[in-house]
Amino acid sequence: MSKFWSPFVKDLVPYVPGEQPKLTKLVKLNTNENPYGPSPKALAAMQTELNDNLRLYPDPNGDVLKQAVARYYGVQGNQVFLGNGSDEVLAHIFHGLLQHDQPLLFPDISYSFYPVYCGLYGIKFDAVPLDEQFQINPADYAKPNGGIIFPNPNAPTGCLLALEAVEQILKASPDSVVVVDEAYIDFGGETAITLVDRYPNLLVTQTLSKSRSLAGLRVGLAVGHPDLIEALERIKNSFNSYPLDRLAIVGAAAAFDDREYFDKTCQLVIDSRENVIGQLQAKGFEVLPSAANFIFARHPKHDAAGLAAKLREQGVIVRHFKQERIAQFLRISIGTPEQNQALIDGLSDL
Repeated sequence: MSKFWSPFVKDLVPYVPGEQPKLTKLVKLNTNENPYGPSPKALAAMQTELNDNLRLYPDPNGDVLKQAVARYYGVQGNQVFLGNGSDEVLAHIFHGLLQHDQPLLFPDISYSFYPVYCGLYGIKFDAVPLDEQFQINPADYAKPNGGIIFPNPNAPTGCLLALEAVEQILKASPDSVVVVDEAYIDFGGETAITLVDRYPNLLVTQTLSKSRSLAGLRVGLAVGHPDLIEALERIKNSFNSYPLDRLAIVGAAAAFDDREYFDKTCQLVIDSRENVIGQLQAKGFEVLPSAANFIFARHPKHDAAGLAAKLREQGVIVRHFKQERIAQFLRISIGTPEQNQALIDGLSDL
């Protein structure tokens, strides 16, 4: 039936999401979901919104949520863009801000959706190698480009780039949009949103899927100069003018307003991460320094694919990437203490 396809479709190489197994008894440490549930205040706000008003369209601007984000970060409402998960926000960014003659720059080991979007929107790119320690070197990005994008902390490595280093990249490319993808920033990093008023070329994206435990709600955002946000609004309103439903708008706003629950659950994940790192290192694993809710680890004496298969036999799923430079690493999400113990137990005979 592919005779009905538009010509470009056959050349697309789509993104492959982490496995979502149907079995319930598995310990699922492969998709970086938060082990702790959403804020009770977010759930209560959504319950309240679950009424006859669902027959009405939501606010196309999502102003209640934009104002909650603006309050949280100390920015203006016209500096905030909302989307259906940060992947949709990123899609609009690639489409509206990163299609230029010069190549887009991003790390060679990074979020694997970036090259997918380049394929979708016909964008040339240059994958910049991480250094020997799997870190981003800002100097490597000081060359002609049509834009720069990188996750911070990086994924799947978990390594954090200091804010001064982010600034170095911004200063070296004042005429290009620099996108900092902060899906995991709340687990140990400092957001670059503090820099948006000083750098009109900076755009920061975030998601509520990780640190705010709302992966099932699909809410993402971007913060930057109003001119960048206006470009995204033009794309969005030419594509889907009502991306966020009524439940998502009020639930996400309540999640931003509940700082106490947010701080508590982030700290629980951070504490568990450090505990798991210590236990894995005691078993001989090399673990990259992580500021995310996952770790990236390899063992000098054991093949990563074999370890992943061994863990799976014991009901623990982790993520293994086949990309050559990282084929001996496993990306392991941080779970509850019980889930983390199941991981360690699964590796007990190393």
